[in-house]
Amino acid sequence: MDERTIAVVTGGASGIGAACCRVLAAKGCHVVVLDIDLARAEAVAAEIGGSARRGDVGDEAALRATAAAIEAEIGPVAILVNSAGVLQPALRPTELSMKTWDHVVHIDQRGTYLAAVVFAEAMLRRRAGSIVNIASIAGSRAMPLHAYAPAKTAVIAITRCLAAEWGPAGIRVNSVSPGYTRTPALQDAIDKGERDVTNLVGSAPMGRLVEPGEIAEAVAFLASPQASAVTGIDLPVDCGWLAGTSWHSYGGFRDPGNGADA
Repeated sequence: MDERTIAVVTGGASGIGAACCRVLAAKGCHVVVLDIDLARAEAVAAEIGGSARRGDVGDEAALRATAAAIEAEIGPVAILVNSAGVLQPALRPTELSMKTWDHVVHIDQRGTYLAAVVFAEAMLRRRAGSIVNIASIAGSRAMPLHAYAPAKTAVIAITRCLAAEWGPAGIRVNSVSPGYTRTPALQDAIDKGERDVTNLVGSAPMGRLVEPGEIAEAVAFLASPQASAVTGIDLPVDCGWLAGTSWHSYGGFRDPGNGADA
């Protein structure tokens, strides 16, 4: 990747999206920070020497206009990272309003699909491109997140469907499923006592949170020519959380020792 490689990151003004912007820029891309919060997007763009655009993945007409403007004013988009998303409170289904449910699904599921389709239209004409969707470990396990988890499961399915659909045109589509990641939002919740780190990392064999830059490095790899034969996969970056969730049934993780008894 070089400065002629244009990458668009939705939700690029904060958290994992901002980390993706920084890593892609460090690897030589010209990054367009796309976010509903233009002021924060401009701040990230100024930091990395990129561009900023206001973008709402929930608004089809506006997103199409933004994508067309980026292609016309900045250049052909080679990489799309779909990081825009919203969270939800861990409410019981009887307490979770359908207004909240609809909003989460509208942004996290529909918005990911819409952005992929909108930016892929030009990629299809060029018969080249790479799309990386940000899914979640919530898409692979049951959680008390009755809108967010199904929406992220759908993101993984969307990734596979589009990879098969667009592979013949030279477009690769993959997803990354972050584990519990030390974003500013999560760190703030930890600092306020709203989330317990012990619970967050208890099922992760590595015993720690994921750092945003670690997600971004995985995204950059999947977007790069080094992953030229990789499409249709979901890559968990979770410190082993998905692998470790069932070990509590056997008393938890064991000390592997130093191999002296082998």
